[in-house]
Amino acid sequence: MANRRPSSLFFSSFFSPRGDTLLYLIAFLSIFSLLLHHLSISASADSHFEGFDADDEVEDDSFLSQSSLSDLPRRSPPPSTTLSTSSDPESHHGPPDPSDDSSMPSDPDLSGKPSTTPSSFDYWDEDEFEGFPTELTPPEVAKDAAPTTPADSVSAEPDDALKISEPVSLIKRIRSYIIEILCVSFLILFTINYFTGKKENETLALAWAAKFATRDTIFEKNFSLLGVGDDDDSPLLLKEGQNVFKFYASGRRYCQGLLATIELKSRHDLIARLYNMIVPCKDEITFEVYMNEDAMDHVVFALAKKKAAKTMQKEVRDLQRFANVLASGPNGRKWVADELSVITESKEVAGDLITEAVLDQVFGEKSFEKFGKWFISMHFSDQHQSSHRKMLVFRFAIPDVNNMADMTRLVALVPYYIELIGRYKLSSQARSKTEAARTKVAQEVYKELQNARQEALQKKKAERRKMLEEAESKLNAEALRRKEAKERARQLKKAMPKIKMSRGA
Repeated sequence: MANRRPSSLFFSSFFSPRGDTLLYLIAFLSIFSLLLHHLSISASADSHFEGFDADDEVEDDSFLSQSSLSDLPRRSPPPSTTLSTSSDPESHHGPPDPSDDSSMPSDPDLSGKPSTTPSSFDYWDEDEFEGFPTELTPPEVAKDAAPTTPADSVSAEPDDALKISEPVSLIKRIRSYIIEILCVSFLILFTINYFTGKKENETLALAWAAKFATRDTIFEKNFSLLGVGDDDDSPLLLKEGQNVFKFYASGRRYCQGLLATIELKSRHDLIARLYNMIVPCKDEITFEVYMNEDAMDHVVFALAKKKAAKTMQKEVRDLQRFANVLASGPNGRKWVADELSVITESKEVAGDLITEAVLDQVFGEKSFEKFGKWFISMHFSDQHQSSHRKMLVFRFAIPDVNNMADMTRLVALVPYYIELIGRYKLSSQARSKTEAARTKVAQEVYKELQNARQEALQKKKAERRKMLEEAESKLNAEALRRKEAKERARQLKKAMPKIKMSRGA
């Protein structure tokens, strides 16, 4: 009611027939213009609460609101209430408290202006005072207090925080891509290792071919055809993989040909290279000599290091059937080094194949210490379990490129034993023993084949019987009754005596 009384008095005096009506009209228009101006300021102040940055317009808004509100009529504040106040000015929209003088400046010109502290009215109408400024700071005080205002400190803190957080955010960004970085790094290393390992294997294989398969070398002197083609420009090596190379030679008596398979380390594979660092392995070459059928007698013989010899006797079929480990050599003769083990069918064959020249060159005590580190095994047999039954197999390790000459004596064993086995003939006593052993083994093989055939037939019958039982289980009762009746009739007919009928003359 107190708010309506001044307005009723104003309108009654405005319409009264007095001579100062023009003055009242001018005063009314002035107050109306001030109210419009105040509403425009309130609308601009509301932008601060809608998320807009109003730091640049603080001084102008405060000055305009101060000048506009200074001309408005004052009204005495009611007594203070016991409402709780909040420390955050934006969390409460109440009018300022006039009793709080600590927040106002000590300027005498501003002492008569109302203070803006929360909870100063008992009955606060938010719709009437929407957009009312909470703080009224004079321009002089705002300028003096500008360096120490919280807004400046807050605006300065993000800049420092950004400067400090930039390296931290970069580290976090790198950590978020750590898996991708590791994968890309692994792919790059794998690719580099692939090409470098491939080049190393090719270099090693070509170094071996240049040492033993070119002009005036061991294979060129003992074979008439080298390489995989008939032309002179045909390559010596055939590459079957990144670590597998093959060499072929033919044109020599007693044999159909020679196939050398070079199996190198998987240097092109990064994982295999890392595995070989933990479990070392060697580069190997295997010579397979295919002997003619009439050029090799009954010979089963193997020479290897002791550990490899035990493995060969357990795994190689012909050594299991025909040969045994020879404990000692012939009496009164030099024998192989203690590191080697001989597996043979008879002591006679071992004595004839391990000659004095071989002992002096490779397999003797002194020579094997120098050249034996590249020797793995050699195996001669006329009972090989392959397409060619009569074969000579040599396995050597390959040194590095700079020490390729160290295996010269080992490679020379290949043509030496081709010639020796081709001319070798057993004695009559040794031949009779070997023939008896082969006959016995042939009978055992035949029995094994017969047993395997019988097992296959029994297995087939069992499968057929099982299929019939399954078919019977699927039949209904009527079908089973008919089947039983048919079977009973067949049995009765089978049990009846046979009667022969004869015609009279």
